[in-house]
Amino acid sequence: MTDNPSGILARITEESLRKCLLRLAKTSAGTWEILSARVSRGTIAEALKHHDFKNPNAAAVYFSLSGLPLTAMMMFDPLDMECISKCFMGYSFPRGPVTTPTEEVMLLELGNIVLNSLINSAMNALKKSGMPSVPVYLEGEFPRLLEGLKAGVDPAKSFHIVALTLALRSDKSVAMSEVLALVPDELALELESLPRP
Repeated sequence: MTDNPSGILARITEESLRKCLLRLAKTSAGTWEILSARVSRGTIAEALKHHDFKNPNAAAVYFSLSGLPLTAMMMFDPLDMECISKCFMGYSFPRGPVTTPTEEVMLLELGNIVLNSLINSAMNALKKSGMPSVPVYLEGEFPRLLEGLKAGVDPAKSFHIVALTLALRSDKSVAMSEVLALVPDELALELESLPRP
């Protein structure tokens, strides 16, 4: 997997995510910060490895676009649920032994907001359109997530992976999240060939 930290693909996605986080910050209780943004090449398995899996279980919200082979995903550590809910909702969901349906709905909503912002910026730049599928929630260890994603993503295909690491802060607690876009070569090349502003 080779890094390409420059280029219009990284710039467009980072700028769109920054604008999205500014809007979230105006209506939420937490602060939102992009810690890093980079573009590499790899498979869906390599994309998942952007999450550290220190806690073996991870949560992922993802969707694909109909008509375009493009997938976007947001990953969380379920142990950070109190911080995430405080940042997004304004109050904490006490962390229990398993993720509750209410917590799952919250992560789906947050992921939907962030991922739509990310994908729309790329589609607007390309003057293309695509209908997002209904966001899907997955939770489990690495093999479980990979198996779940295979339903919509060819596990052997290599993509340009846009990976952005976020920090969500509320009081003294911090939750990390990864936002990922799997961009096929043809779309990545179109984006990279756009005139520079």
